[in-house]
Amino acid sequence: MIGKEELAELLDVMNSGYLFRYGSLHDQAFKRKVYSLEREFEAYSGANHALALTSGSAALIVALKALDIQPGDEIIVPAYTFIASYSAIIFCGGTPVLAEIDDSLTIDPEDIEKRITAKTRAIMPVHMLGNACDMDAIMEIAKRHGLIVIEDACQANGGSYKGQKLGAIGDIGTFSLNIFKTITSGDGGILITDEEDIYTRAFAVHDQGHLPNRTGVEVGSRSILGMNFRMNELTGAVALAQLRRLDGIIQILRQKKAQLKSLLQGIPAIGFRRLNDPAGDCATLCTLLLSSAAQAAGVAQQLATTTVDNSGWHVYANMEHFNRWLKEQGMPHGKGAFPRTDDTLSRAINLSVGVVDAGLGAGFGINIHSDEAEIEQIAAKIAKAFTE
Repeated sequence: MIGKEELAELLDVMNSGYLFRYGSLHDQAFKRKVYSLEREFEAYSGANHALALTSGSAALIVALKALDIQPGDEIIVPAYTFIASYSAIIFCGGTPVLAEIDDSLTIDPEDIEKRITAKTRAIMPVHMLGNACDMDAIMEIAKRHGLIVIEDACQANGGSYKGQKLGAIGDIGTFSLNIFKTITSGDGGILITDEEDIYTRAFAVHDQGHLPNRTGVEVGSRSILGMNFRMNELTGAVALAQLRRLDGIIQILRQKKAQLKSLLQGIPAIGFRRLNDPAGDCATLCTLLLSSAAQAAGVAQQLATTTVDNSGWHVYANMEHFNRWLKEQGMPHGKGAFPRTDDTLSRAINLSVGVVDAGLGAGFGINIHSDEAEIEQIAAKIAKAFTE
């Protein structure tokens, strides 16, 4: 949902003449949109610190560097996630250790336990498709083993778990503002943490080693090598307007998803993925979880879509470049390496609600603008697919 609010924020920046995130604090024309976004996201998430970045991928890289991930450090991550969860770890010198998912399509806490070694440094739960991981179990495992928790909430901005915003439960949380996310500024990312030292390191990593919210080049005060992952004022302006819409967007999506699910409940043999906290679901997608791969394939074919295991970007076995890297490291993970994940995804079909993305296997469904009649039509098509 993009409208007059985003345009007004953009024009505010264009008329100011300040497109860079830094400007003269003595000039009233400087609107500080990125700075305002960070402060409002802190208030929204409940975290002490927020940092705006160029993308969700950048947020993951900055988070890992801020936590001083070293070569050889192992990070446990699900076998069903976007490739950035893996590539960020690799770019920082760490080793992604894949784990099975369960019927929530998020990482299985029991399998996390099995993957822990002397080299394990962190767990990266990914709140896939707007659905929270089992954070109680994950945080208990992390505490018992002395591990860091890096929440990848890139697909779950605005979601919650037992009343706490996703991303604000672990040591550090990351978000994406890409076009296929809950809210968008085209691209962009946000990182949150409660720890001031982590925030200070993250800021330095994202801005060439500088301390937070500098007013110039801080010669002599830089101790960390950084890069440029800064968000600009134009992106910040759109993101700020979008953040102010976030709760309203999720409320609409939940209403539309509830209507769709109520119409589908009566279909024999239909099932849905488990939600670890239904009240905190972002409702961007509605995932069917059927009893067999053959049934799911047949239904998907009738709907001119695909089962989740055949979607492109988010399944470990479908990432040829990642699998090439794994093979070079002597730890190939071809299809079959994670049988429970393979089985679950082969029985799953993603229906769009707020995110229409064929890369997620969500090329069929409804959208945030769908009215009651359209939702009924889509539900009827799904019901018909189960009978043919």
